[in-house]
Amino acid sequence: MAARLSVRGVSFGYKSDRLVLREISVAAQAGRMLAVTGSSGAGKTTLLRTMAASLRPSSGVVEVDGEALRDRAGAVARKVVWVPQHNGLAPILTAGENVHIVLVANGCSPDEARQRTAEALEAVGLSAQAGQLIEELSGGQQQRAALARGLALRGDVVLADEVTSELDAANRVRVLELLRAEARRGAAVVLATHDPEAAAACDDELHLVDGSAGS
Repeated sequence: MAARLSVRGVSFGYKSDRLVLREISVAAQAGRMLAVTGSSGAGKTTLLRTMAASLRPSSGVVEVDGEALRDRAGAVARKVVWVPQHNGLAPILTAGENVHIVLVANGCSPDEARQRTAEALEAVGLSAQAGQLIEELSGGQQQRAALARGLALRGDVVLADEVTSELDAANRVRVLELLRAEARRGAAVVLATHDPEAAAACDDELHLVDGSAGS
């Protein structure tokens, strides 16, 4: 526990002649929440995907406690949990199955996975929807189900991409409180958001302007 995620001089481009991120350096500290802000297209999602080691930087390095992350499998091994913007859930599975199957794949026993699944769905207010298919849930419910899966994994680093974007005011507060609880547990939490209230709930902020750190 008490992991630190460091981004040092990271640049990335989907095309070699066009960088989406330019020389980004930032650290996410254990026990704190870092907001990554900026307008649409500023590079927030790309930066979180780089932090999650889903994308490999064109230059620079992403590290957890000084150890470079080479790929997503390595990041998972270092307990870097990624909650993507478009939820990444299997629509033909139930909310409960989506959480349970990932826990078992990460080494939980079936009994522990069932308990963690129930606890995580209760935390996000979806206990009653545990048996519903993801495709039957609203956009906001799907968003909360994806967060439940991330919470259940109990990561040392939690990367959450626009996880409040489809939520009403009450559920936005609930989700921010859950992310704060993850920080209190000792996780380093990174929240990409365009919501000023969500950003204000964080301890630190990195503002992106056209892929660069802005003021």
